[in-house]
Amino acid sequence: MIIKILCNRDLAPRLRGVTVPGAKWIPRSRRVAFLLVLVGFAFAGAALLAPAAEPAAPRSSTGLSTSAESAEVEGLRQQLPGADQSSALIVFSRPDQTVLSPADQAAAGDQARMLGIEAPVQFSQNGKAGLAILSLPASDDDRISRTVDQLREDLDDLPGGLQASVTGPAAFATDLTRVFDGADTRLILVTACVVAILLLLTYRSPGLVLIPLLVVALTEQVTTSLSEQVLSRLGIPGGGAVSGIVSVLVFGAATDYALLLIARYRETLRAEADAPVAMRNAVRRVAEPILASGGTVICALALLLLASTETLQGIAVGCIIGIALAMLSGLVVLPAALVLFGRRIFWPFVPRVGDPSTEGKVWGRLGGLVARRSATVLTLATLLLAALAMGTFGVRTGLAQNEQFRVEPEAVTGAKILAEAFPAGATDPVTVIGPVQKAEAVTKVLQQVDGIAQVRPGGRDGTFVEYDVILSSEPGSEASFTVVRDLRLQLDQVDNQVLVGGGPAESLDVEEANERDRLLIMPLVLLLVGAVLVAVLRSVLAPILLLLTVVASFFASFGASWLLFDHVLGFPGLDGSVVLLSFLFLVALGVDYNIFLSTRALEETPTGGTRNGMAKALAVTGGVITSAGLLLAAVFAVLGVLPLITLTQVGIIVCVGVLLDTLLVRTVVVPALAFLLGERFWWPARPHHEQAGYSPRTGKRAR
Repeated sequence: MIIKILCNRDLAPRLRGVTVPGAKWIPRSRRVAFLLVLVGFAFAGAALLAPAAEPAAPRSSTGLSTSAESAEVEGLRQQLPGADQSSALIVFSRPDQTVLSPADQAAAGDQARMLGIEAPVQFSQNGKAGLAILSLPASDDDRISRTVDQLREDLDDLPGGLQASVTGPAAFATDLTRVFDGADTRLILVTACVVAILLLLTYRSPGLVLIPLLVVALTEQVTTSLSEQVLSRLGIPGGGAVSGIVSVLVFGAATDYALLLIARYRETLRAEADAPVAMRNAVRRVAEPILASGGTVICALALLLLASTETLQGIAVGCIIGIALAMLSGLVVLPAALVLFGRRIFWPFVPRVGDPSTEGKVWGRLGGLVARRSATVLTLATLLLAALAMGTFGVRTGLAQNEQFRVEPEAVTGAKILAEAFPAGATDPVTVIGPVQKAEAVTKVLQQVDGIAQVRPGGRDGTFVEYDVILSSEPGSEASFTVVRDLRLQLDQVDNQVLVGGGPAESLDVEEANERDRLLIMPLVLLLVGAVLVAVLRSVLAPILLLLTVVASFFASFGASWLLFDHVLGFPGLDGSVVLLSFLFLVALGVDYNIFLSTRALEETPTGGTRNGMAKALAVTGGVITSAGLLLAAVFAVLGVLPLITLTQVGIIVCVGVLLDTLLVRTVVVPALAFLLGERFWWPARPHHEQAGYSPRTGKRAR
């Protein structure tokens, strides 16, 4: 209804009483467009000026449910003495990693006493490092960060060339926070520049850069503001990882919808003299694919609410809001803004009525080539996808604590020095809590389990006793997971009230939760996408084939990306959440291009048959799908500006997947399938029979 009012001049007299500055000089249809743009800007202003929401507190340090064993340990620790304390580990060493001299050791001891550390500095057996532990209040994250920053400043210039690195839980938490300082602004600026450059290369029109970019940028900012409000009310914490992924997805999706609309608008302007009428026709044509693709993405993201961690749930909420706003802006605000300028918005390449179409020449020739050599092209494309998918063999999942940062902060530097001189698990011990009555049996088990370097008694009350267990393996590594599993198995035989938590156990619980999420959510996403394709195409065989192409594209991109991570970038492994996130984005976004192409082919099939319909669809949508895919790939690649390996991995996998989907699957594989199968492609539907006078065998008008 909004679009009808926008583009239909017969309905505009209802708004004659509305006063708009200079209204008498503006055609009635453009007055309505102007009002819609004002309403859109007013809504954006209200959302951006709303008071900032109070971030929700996480239910546990990992975001897992409190029923997870490590989260139970975290809750029990709050009842024990010293529960309100965190720790910063100060590692003294020399820049060349040589043995500390007696003067160095004395200087380290003096510095520790100056910081208020009463316990003597511990020196490693090889004499290359000293360790001092400073207790900090754990209840105030800001205070911890300020204290860590002050510590580093105080330890910046030590005598005799001695150096000190601050690591441990407090330092890792501080550095993780610092990673995102200014990152959101940097991410938005880089993304906006990428979008502007690609829009300029696509349309070579300044108007078609400024107007869509302004609408898309406002959509992203409104999404960020509304997401913070909604997440706060739902009790789900946000964070830099959530906002980064949401911003990139909104920029990419909103620009894709803008490209689809503008391409169809330019096409209708060549057949219609009245720009508002041309816009109405364009919106009618693109509304179904945009609503279908956006609705599919929203439904797929809704399944992410079933995930175990609050981070994934926060990404789901933010992205759902963003996709909904992207559809609204693409079908209402952007058309209204473009109507205000008429066909002049395309300057200097203004389309005129009767101008021949130029978009389909390259893609028409490609369609002809694929049609003539369908079997050969399909075979070669399948072999290429299979070869790339072979890269998935040997994939390593799981990142240790020291491996999560692409740019190494001081906490990681200190942890590496500490791991070489002391047991590797000293930076983040395992926490074991059990009943006081079972203390002797628990101690006996801790002495027998392989992989434990040291056991230190912790807090205790009349009910529970705590142990800090230092592992010989690095926290978050597969070796540490093995020790934690062994500990839990043996301690369960002592008493099921004996629980294992702490950093390594938390990492294990998150890894296992990610695996459960993959087994649950990924099949549901495929079922959902298949159901949407069946509903949109009113077919069975075509949705199955299209779904198979999406899955093939995912495995090929995953394999190609892993080869890049392993042999070029040297990443130690994949973060556990990367597989699910990249699968969700690639399947949901890949369906977008499937819907754009197949709905246009379905539209053309009744008047020309499946082969001619697919050839026409490829000719007229190939350019816009390629432009949208290149833009979306570039936008996701921008995630690489953030120094977390997890976000870099998601960005690269989605970037490679979108490029494969755009340049190979959607423009070669899918058309080849349609050309080979002909009218059977739509089985059991028979769209070629919907138009009388056409032959289903030849796809030509009967004489």
